[in-house]
Amino acid sequence: MSQDALIKDLSRRMDGALESLHKDFVGLRTGRASIALLDTIMVEAYGQAMPLNQVSTVSVPDSRMLAVQVWDKSMVGAVEKAIRNSGLGLNPSPDGQLVRVPLPPLSEERRVELSKIAGKYSEQSKVSVRNVRRDGMESLKKMEKDGDISQDEMHSWGDEIQKMTDTHIKSIDEISAQKEEEIMQV
Repeated sequence: MSQDALIKDLSRRMDGALESLHKDFVGLRTGRASIALLDTIMVEAYGQAMPLNQVSTVSVPDSRMLAVQVWDKSMVGAVEKAIRNSGLGLNPSPDGQLVRVPLPPLSEERRVELSKIAGKYSEQSKVSVRNVRRDGMESLKKMEKDGDISQDEMHSWGDEIQKMTDTHIKSIDEISAQKEEEIMQV
């Protein structure tokens, strides 16, 4: 693998860690209704776990309510159970094939708890980025050992990988701070 291809691959993988963090943060409740809040919920349907959006349609009738229109009436109980057991602190109530999910106002205690969860998500992303850096550095060392690059080139490319890592870590910190501010907002 050439150095340019290596750098592109590492950049793509680090960007993937950022995208994953964005997806994780979408699932954290901030007091406003969002259909993305239920994206991570898996429902036991037809003998297997399926994403909620494959057995229903989620909508936002107002800022404090989510409406889940279940397509198969026999799945309403499973959808309700999945939402209740999701760990999001939601209490769904079925109404025919519609499951209403009111969003209670966040207590200070719950805001602090969500803030800690956001911190865990950002730390996981940082670990992923650092693992990508480690893989890149190992590849450079192998290339140098095999005689594909000189020691100076290895250090030069290593510095570039470190700069890329620092940039991604800084982005993670900024995204995390923004999400924590959003969570703590009353």
